[in-house]
Amino acid sequence: MTTRTRSALPLSALLSLATAVFITCLTEILPAGLLPAMSRDLGVGESAMGQSVTVFAIGTAVTAIPLTTATAGWPRKRLLLVSMAGFCVANTVTALSGDYPLTMVARFVAGVAAGLAWALLAGYARRLAPAGLEGRAIAVAMSGIPVALSIGVPAGTYLGKAADWRIAFLVMSGLTVLLLGWITLAVPERPGEEPGLSGDGSTQGVGREEGAGREDGAGREDGAAAPLLGALRVPGVVPVLFVTSAYVLAHTILYTYISTFLDRVGLGGRTDLVLLAFGVASLLSVWTVGARIHRALRALTLGGVLLIGTAAFLLGVGAHQPVLVYVAAVLWGLGWGGAPSLLQTAVGEAGGEHADAAQVLLVTLWNVATAAGGLVGGLLLDLLGTHALPWTVLVLLAPAFAATFAARTHGFPAAMGTSREVAPQG
Repeated sequence: MTTRTRSALPLSALLSLATAVFITCLTEILPAGLLPAMSRDLGVGESAMGQSVTVFAIGTAVTAIPLTTATAGWPRKRLLLVSMAGFCVANTVTALSGDYPLTMVARFVAGVAAGLAWALLAGYARRLAPAGLEGRAIAVAMSGIPVALSIGVPAGTYLGKAADWRIAFLVMSGLTVLLLGWITLAVPERPGEEPGLSGDGSTQGVGREEGAGREDGAGREDGAAAPLLGALRVPGVVPVLFVTSAYVLAHTILYTYISTFLDRVGLGGRTDLVLLAFGVASLLSVWTVGARIHRALRALTLGGVLLIGTAAFLLGVGAHQPVLVYVAAVLWGLGWGGAPSLLQTAVGEAGGEHADAAQVLLVTLWNVATAAGGLVGGLLLDLLGTHALPWTVLVLLAPAFAATFAARTHGFPAAMGTSREVAPQG
């Protein structure tokens, strides 16, 4: 059964998408491991440098819906290549810039590229997968996230200590050039959407990029907001979006300033190792989620929230004890690594025939929460100090756990397919 499943998935194409996810994710979060060095070189405080994550997320949040609408008719491969080229340019400018405003402009451009990428990557993976394997295809594509966490950020942090943080961004630019060739050779083309049409006429195996096209078609006929409002009225969508917002906000508040947090508790020299522990655990998490997501979506989501909450508690009470910090990093990674696959799958299942618009809403709220996390974390850092960060995470995760637990019928059912089957009744 395992061999047949693997052979049925177009692994070369999916792995190239996973690499695109890797670059997208790493571009966003790499400053978290390089914050002290970047702030010194650019002559700003660490909370100000943390806004490089905020402005990236703002670029994604404010452009994801309008850009995916405007490019709905574009062939999907062309759009993916354009977004990856955007990362190459933005990361090169970031590496070469000695000016804080110019760096922030480059980060905003990178966020715009991410808006295009996130709006089509999960859906592209779904469309490349055989029926019934869409969840695993998304898990393969989204594995780029824990790989970025487990390899990319620790490696970038090490380069920042051993040589220069700029080299990390230049290495990403070079990797992106190689990826452009891989996508060109390995990823099958998929057409954009024609106005008023819905792709192949099926809602099965459809992800964000296809949904953006259908939303565009529906928007031209019924108003751009109609598909989004329709998705919000489907039972289960709002709980998933709420959990996503709280989950991502809590994570980003701590992760953006983790190097500063560790530095101020005397563990700054071990940042790369702590991030490595976090990343390896994240990789294990995404494998576990990929294997069990169709049977245990609810349990995995609840478990993820509890794991991150436990990690935050340990960092709050034992940040000066290296062993507890490493344990917290592992628990945090186990709770976070599978979160993108869990939340994207949950909103797609809950949305039913409105899954496309629900995915666009999730992309937007994810990045709004990321932007807010960088901003709120910076304010907490300046006003209360690093000790406030893990306790804030706990406060945010409590309602996320409660909302997940309450959404047992719609949003986070025990078994996949339950929410979609009952959604039309609402």
